[in-house]
Amino acid sequence: QVQLVESGGGLVQAGGSLRLSCTASGRTLSSYTMGWFRQAPGKEREFVAAIMWVGGSTAYADSVKGRSTISRDNAKNTVSLQMNSLKPEDTAVYYCAAKQRARIYYGFYEYDYWGQGTQVTVSS
Repeated sequence: QVQLVESGGGLVQAGGSLRLSCTASGRTLSSYTMGWFRQAPGKEREFVAAIMWVGGSTAYADSVKGRSTISRDNAKNTVSLQMNSLKPEDTAVYYCAAKQRARIYYGFYEYDYWGQGTQVTVSS
């Protein structure tokens, strides 16, 4: 079992920045891929970014590419998502997820473990 705890959400004005963090416990993540997803009210959960724990390969949704950076800290077992130039349409609950396989996955249904989510609200 892997436990994931997100932090760093909040209220920010359009154009601002937030850094979300996800701390994992319970297993070593050397064979895992970590993802960030988001879900706005009335919408399906959507892929934001992912990173392979070994090698550090990354992938981003077109909607956040160029504005967001996903990274990992091996020593702290933490994955972070730095989001810049935030827009009102970025408002959603953001979830951290883990997949026990070392490749990039884009579907939320493909991930094995989930955090509880953290709210990000961007005001215009």
